[in-house]
Amino acid sequence: MIEELLPDSVVVVETHGDDEADSAWLYPEEQALVAQAVDKRRREFAAVRACARRAMEKLGVPPQPVLSGDRGAPLWPRGLAGSMTHCDGYRAAALVRAADLVSLGIDAEPHGPLPDGILPSVSLPGEQRRLRDLAARQPGVHWDRLLFSAKESVYKAWFPLTGKWLDFMEADIEVETMPGTCAHGCFRAELLVPGPLVDGRRLGHFEGRWIVRHGLVATSVTVPHA
Repeated sequence: MIEELLPDSVVVVETHGDDEADSAWLYPEEQALVAQAVDKRRREFAAVRACARRAMEKLGVPPQPVLSGDRGAPLWPRGLAGSMTHCDGYRAAALVRAADLVSLGIDAEPHGPLPDGILPSVSLPGEQRRLRDLAARQPGVHWDRLLFSAKESVYKAWFPLTGKWLDFMEADIEVETMPGTCAHGCFRAELLVPGPLVDGRRLGHFEGRWIVRHGLVATSVTVPHA
């Protein structure tokens, strides 16, 4: 599913259901990161890293531990960029050679409404107005959840480039649908703080894509070289 949102240079490995989560293993260094976590968290942590190692193999990179850096961001082998996501019954890892993309972010969420009270804390007034317009035209999509997922993908692409936190209110996202369908589309995230420098050029926005399928909403952001 997520691979449809990304260029061909990106390798995606995804799994559905819980079977693989039960059999996934961790390197000792990874085990130490979740030693105090509850069982569900440990299983998700292991399953998504199993996806990442399979993606490494597809890129010709020996499988190795995926440790966590600042704010939990994954630390990829030299020469790779990537992102991971997981939710109930689904996990995915997307990896690419850094020569092909500067950064990327992926996110998947259950396709259901956000809990009450969450939307105002993660969205700008203009975004909320646009979501209402989308919902009036195409009520079959939970646009609030899609916006939340898009902001997660934006942050995952942003952080490796800056090493800084990006608040939900610091990116203004406009979602668009593809002609003739409400099941997939694209979005543009205007950065409301100084963007990262990429190949000597300061970015003012990110571009992303989204899809709704199999009870999930998935989003991606890619940052190309200048």
